[in-house]
Amino acid sequence: MTAAGPKIRFRDPQIEMAHGAGGKASRRLVEGLFAPLLFGSLSEPLVDAALVSINGSQVAITTDSFVVTPLRFPGGSIGELAVNGTVNDLAVSGAQAEKLVATYVLEAGLPTEILESEVRAMAQAAQNAGVSIVGGDTKVVEHGKADRMYITTTGIGRPIPGLNIRARNVCAGDKVLLSGPIGDHGITILLARGELDIEAKICSDTRSVLPFVQAIAAKAAGGVRWMRDPTRGGVATCLNELARDCDLCVTVFEERVPVHDAVRGACELLGLDPLHIANEGQFVAVIAPEYAHDALQAMHEIPGGDQSLIIGEIREKPAGTVLGSTGYGGTRVIDMLVGDPLPRIC
Repeated sequence: MTAAGPKIRFRDPQIEMAHGAGGKASRRLVEGLFAPLLFGSLSEPLVDAALVSINGSQVAITTDSFVVTPLRFPGGSIGELAVNGTVNDLAVSGAQAEKLVATYVLEAGLPTEILESEVRAMAQAAQNAGVSIVGGDTKVVEHGKADRMYITTTGIGRPIPGLNIRARNVCAGDKVLLSGPIGDHGITILLARGELDIEAKICSDTRSVLPFVQAIAAKAAGGVRWMRDPTRGGVATCLNELARDCDLCVTVFEERVPVHDAVRGACELLGLDPLHIANEGQFVAVIAPEYAHDALQAMHEIPGGDQSLIIGEIREKPAGTVLGSTGYGGTRVIDMLVGDPLPRIC
């Protein structure tokens, strides 16, 4: 008689695009199917990078796949995303990326000039981020089977001294810091597809956030409780994950959340909430109140960090909830992303 296997809670009959959007469906898939079969039981909430011990030394490791369409868009390309996305997952986990390996899945018929352009973009992004690409793999599939190109990058890094990033560290009274305007990347990708008759000057915000994390660590390491880069699912989804994991309330002062006019206008036309739109060069941090001023000042001293600000705070109740607070005293519950309004954005 064989022992019963892990209990699978995922009951969706098939995989849909929403399962890759980073919202409720993604979490249901990961926690209901992947986690019980691959990890057994989870002692800690799922995060962007794993800290592991090798011969007594702590290293961080993460991996990510990039399937964005179109391959190039205002402000960036799939090659830049493939580097910055992995560097950022390590950075907000409290680690500095050291080495990357890359896997390319190429579609037969892909023009060599496009491939060369993206490899050059990766090389430049890696140089800018101070990380080395040391290996990888290449596969080619039949024409029509891969939408020209997919890239996967895996990164390893070393922990940044003084940082201890855990949702369980978050306390009532802590401040929520945002590095800059939200929604630029997701709306840029949507408009670059040319499917909507909307004209707007918007560029992706793709960049490495490591310099900002290092700046905060240098001035306020003891007060950094938690960090996350709000990619798929946006700021709303990552803050909902935090609220659930720390069992506290995250209150967002909505009038403080920076959104470019073009992004806000596109969202209003499409019925989207900027808080649900993906970003590729921003991050959210929870900082102890006595360190908040120093953390914000450190951000402002880094080029590109001048628009960072405090957008909210942690409160005790209602536990496990994200509340949006307006300047007129009203509040609303801000939920995780449901569905996938902008597929294939990273």
